[in-house]
Amino acid sequence: MKKFLCLFLLSQFMMSWSQTQSAGSDLNNSLGEEELYRPNFHFTPEQNWMNDPNGMFFYEGQYHLFFQHYPDGNTWGPMHWGHATSENLLDWDEKPIAIYPDELGYIFSGSAVVDLENTSGLAEDGETPIIAMFTYHDAEAEKNGSTTFQSQAIAYSLDQGQTWKKYDGNPVIKNPGIRDFRDPKIQWDELNEQWIMVLAAQDKSLFYTSKNLTDWELAFEFGNKIGAHGGVWECPDFFPIQVKDSNETKWVLIQSLNPGAYNGGSGTQYFVGDFDGKNFTPVADQKNLEANHTYWLDFGKDNYAGVTWANTNMKEDHKLFIGWMSNWQYAEKVPTTKWRSSMTFPRELTLVKKEDSSYRLFSEPANQIDKISKQKRQESKIKSAENTLLLADDSKFEMDKLRVKLKVTISGNKRYTFNLSNDQGDSLVFGFHSADNTFFIDRSKSGKINFSEKFAEKISTAPRTSDDDLLEVEILLDKTSIELFYDEGETVMTEIFFPNSPMTQLELITSEDNFTIEDLNIYQLELN
Repeated sequence: MKKFLCLFLLSQFMMSWSQTQSAGSDLNNSLGEEELYRPNFHFTPEQNWMNDPNGMFFYEGQYHLFFQHYPDGNTWGPMHWGHATSENLLDWDEKPIAIYPDELGYIFSGSAVVDLENTSGLAEDGETPIIAMFTYHDAEAEKNGSTTFQSQAIAYSLDQGQTWKKYDGNPVIKNPGIRDFRDPKIQWDELNEQWIMVLAAQDKSLFYTSKNLTDWELAFEFGNKIGAHGGVWECPDFFPIQVKDSNETKWVLIQSLNPGAYNGGSGTQYFVGDFDGKNFTPVADQKNLEANHTYWLDFGKDNYAGVTWANTNMKEDHKLFIGWMSNWQYAEKVPTTKWRSSMTFPRELTLVKKEDSSYRLFSEPANQIDKISKQKRQESKIKSAENTLLLADDSKFEMDKLRVKLKVTISGNKRYTFNLSNDQGDSLVFGFHSADNTFFIDRSKSGKINFSEKFAEKISTAPRTSDDDLLEVEILLDKTSIELFYDEGETVMTEIFFPNSPMTQLELITSEDNFTIEDLNIYQLELN
């Protein structure tokens, strides 16, 4: 069958020849990695190691992002809480380390809430307390063979999250004899006037309740023989959300695990149900989910341990989310040295009830991206023809600051392949195969891949759960990451890559004879 090629984007901003050659010849050189791989619009630490997002809250006009951080090396080490703030989710100001390890252990993942009513009793001089709850990890006890080396503790801030004091009564929840007992996430339950905390406990989630954030009672356990269990459950989140375009409210449990994700390694599944103040009951179609289910927040390899912000005052049908943009299969081996890891672009989560009465969690880029999206091209009803040029080589696009939105009418047994490439032959291939109703990403030729045999060992796939003949695609492209939002975010795929030089073109290839792009919008992201 005749192949048609729609050339989307050509000739973008490139570094000088000498800079590219220098970076390509020595990726372990800090200057080279800065030029090639430091993201333009994704948060990454100024230096050294980062993993899970922690303790996010919004207060007095600032978004606070805390994160697992090892300030003394670029691989995992004794964990601290790093800290950054932003007024717009785009420009981040990295702050001094917020919470340091002490004699009780490393500071593992957790959450933070704004205690507006001072339920904790920790307020002083009229200041509103911010309460952070985290896991203490006693590495020495673990080394000595203990199974109770993780416990839950709190710290509080009386200066809007700038400095923190650990609670004198720590730990507030002692380990009941579970080896993996960590990552507390707190949520206010307005209906029952209580704090709820969900905690990962090896192969299940534990739900606790409290009136004051210091005294906690175990209420419920969830997870036995439900969902994927190919690894340890970690970094849960639990929140109410109004179903889109309705007055119905459901509760969503986001539950990461490692390994055991849909495409291997680290990943995040979710469950939708009802909560009565003590028990969480999944909806009918999720009560018997098996390991290969389709309820994944992101099917790509690189969105893990994500959780939502507290106190954002968003509409009841939206939640603000961010994830760690890497995978434990190779996170410590990626070809950067000055820093390691980035966060996803912040996302807005919505819950949609489908025609078959199932519930799906949708993800789309946070609307703050609209403020920096300058439209460069808009076209409709684009009929394909061989070698049709949609953007000339004088378009002056910077491919590493790009947002593309398009709508394509699809038909059966066709393959729609996007090819992101550069002049050195690096190629990141992704798209949709209508014959088996599957999205895919192939990074086997995307540049530097030999740092880990797991990085490009197989093509990542995702089932399409929408049955619409119109396929909607949104692409966010940074230097070393691609975030794909299909069908208004019903299916999402996020993956990182490390080209030998900047990518310079994006093509869409299809074998369909009558191929039409219904709508095309291309934006340059203009950063400060």
